[in-house]
Amino acid sequence: MALTDEAIERIKSMIVSGELRPGDRLPKEADLATRLGLSRSSLREAVRALSLIRVLDVRHGDGTYVTSLRPEALLETVGFLLDFHGDDSVLDLLAVRRILEPAATAMAARAMSDSEIESLGALIAVTGDAPGHDDVDGLNDLIAADLEFHRRIATGSGNAVLASLIESLSAPTLRARVWRGLTQENAVLRTIEQHQAIRQALAAREPELARARATVHIADVEEWLRQALGPSGEAHVPR
Repeated sequence: MALTDEAIERIKSMIVSGELRPGDRLPKEADLATRLGLSRSSLREAVRALSLIRVLDVRHGDGTYVTSLRPEALLETVGFLLDFHGDDSVLDLLAVRRILEPAATAMAARAMSDSEIESLGALIAVTGDAPGHDDVDGLNDLIAADLEFHRRIATGSGNAVLASLIESLSAPTLRARVWRGLTQENAVLRTIEQHQAIRQALAAREPELARARATVHIADVEEWLRQALGPSGEAHVPR
């Protein structure tokens, strides 16, 4: 194991064991390096790596602290990291969405308030008012409304960790959604119809129906992308 990796594991172990708690300040660099039997350079690299994924918060002139370790803060970096994968990895991400989002939608059918479900209608209206698929500016409004539609339902599940996981998958699949809107005929209309069907199931308080309609919605995008990528698994997705 590389020295930096070893240093990362040592710090993580201190956090997992409860020796370091959320909000705690790390000991001074020299003291911690001696305590862990590491060089200061290895420790410094470990701290830098853990700060990038928001486990540690480096405050210049003050010290280094363990973050709140909230799920939404930690999982926010997942989208950033996954975006380095090739285009065909989006299929894997959509497959994960197809597992998680229907479950969240079923939970939302029980947990969301009537007013929260009603508010989804405004987002569907924005999608419906968006210009044609060849208008990039109008498409931006459509994508923003689409993201918010899914975010509200995930949050409405009442499970913060599940909602954070789903949100972390939104950014890596965003390019595929934009690409679909630009190239597939009637993509906007299909999105509107599927969003309306999901909202109706939520309003009817039918968890399994909501689950099924969310599955159809995500699988539709997944199947389109699979065909668009073709056997080579490559395509030119707008970046």
